[in-house]
Amino acid sequence: MKKFTALISLTLIAIFVLAACSTAATPTVTTPPIAPEEPTAMPTEPPAAEPPATEPPAAEPPAAEPVTLTYANWNLGTEEENNIQRQLVKAYTDLHPNVTIEFVDMSAEGGWEANLTAFAAKGELPDVFMANNVPLYVQNDWVADLSEFTAEDPDWADVPEVLKDSFTYSGKVFGLPAAQFVMGYFVNKDLYEAANMDAPEYGFTLEEWNDAVIGLHNVSKGILGLDEQEFITGWYPNAIDPNLKWFSYDGEKMNYNSVAFKEAIAKTGEMKPYTWQGLTEEQKANFKSTGPGELFLNQEVGMRWDASWSVPGYVSGATFDWDFVGVPGGNQAIVFDVMVVSKTTANLEEAYNFAKWMTFSKEAYMKEAELARAAGSAPKIPVSVDDASLELYKEFVDKPGILAALENLDNSMIESLAKIVPGYIDARWEGKPGIDIGQDQDVNMWFMFNFANDGRYKYEDYAAKLEEFANKILADAAAEMNKNQ
Repeated sequence: MKKFTALISLTLIAIFVLAACSTAATPTVTTPPIAPEEPTAMPTEPPAAEPPATEPPAAEPPAAEPVTLTYANWNLGTEEENNIQRQLVKAYTDLHPNVTIEFVDMSAEGGWEANLTAFAAKGELPDVFMANNVPLYVQNDWVADLSEFTAEDPDWADVPEVLKDSFTYSGKVFGLPAAQFVMGYFVNKDLYEAANMDAPEYGFTLEEWNDAVIGLHNVSKGILGLDEQEFITGWYPNAIDPNLKWFSYDGEKMNYNSVAFKEAIAKTGEMKPYTWQGLTEEQKANFKSTGPGELFLNQEVGMRWDASWSVPGYVSGATFDWDFVGVPGGNQAIVFDVMVVSKTTANLEEAYNFAKWMTFSKEAYMKEAELARAAGSAPKIPVSVDDASLELYKEFVDKPGILAALENLDNSMIESLAKIVPGYIDARWEGKPGIDIGQDQDVNMWFMFNFANDGRYKYEDYAAKLEEFANKILADAAAEMNKNQ
């Protein structure tokens, strides 16, 4: 009996102990848990523990290594002028304090190519520099292939194809577009209205161009139809034959013996009487202008050949209604600058980043627009033609013809062929085809085109020879450059 009583006592004690322990382990919850802001899935891993209060802060990333880049650009002006190009360089170094940009003086006698050659001979080519003959630089092995950078750069997609294709050789990108300018005719709309004539508009025809020049021309009133006839030979072949581009180049060869180019030569001479060059000294007395470059702003010409680099001056200086109309047929020429990176640079990636900033960077274009606005001017046409950049440009320039040209950039005729086509300089200007014209012995190509309408010779007599000579130059130059790629 005593054993049974003792056993019951022990059991009761154990029950009380267990009950006490259970109560201590599961306290009553008096406040509901805070619900999450939005439903979440069941975590598959426990949440990371919070760091102790005494844990030191994470170390800052190491400062970028200092980099010095040398830079040559013919648009920098003087230090005292501190133009927008110099201010853009300063803006880059402000954003990248580890980068120092040193300007390279290229003012020595001999010209740009001679100076570059001298620097190359010393192994001191600038890290980043402007280029006016990319094929020569590629052939000399001066410039870096930037394809790996452009392929990974999303902004490259917004550069017009006509620009990207221009300095891509054998699939390698050897240059970046530093600027683009549309080139063609600008019109004084007020002069046409005063003459009770319709001013040409972008997309006008050859017939309309001809009528606009001749119909407005009135020397006695000090008004010319056209400022100069010089560039007719450049654009006219395309207006006759769309397969031909600037000065009869079709992407591979010159077509100096084509019907379209022969017509262009003839048309250039035909329109001379309606230009400044066609005025006698007596007739020039009817004009305020002393040369063709003054005619447009002096309101003494209906149509002026120019490029969009003059737009800021027209925006600020023109007191009349004007517009850009391109060339007959709904097209325009395009002029561009090219920037390259030296193959010998010790900082290829940083050199590319800086070169991009000075060429097609969207961020840099916003800065350029800001600087232009502060100066009471207008920025260049953006190289990256994304919607935001174009809308920003329209805040400064809202001319229908300019905007139409921007929609048609990839169809543009490239006027800057000397910068990108191997052999073009000799095929167009400097080469000597072995021709004597009267007292002028062994003349060059420039002579043959410049004097084609002054009665010294008949162009048709030499067209076939000029074409054969030019295309051999182009073929040989292309083959020579391709050997080195």
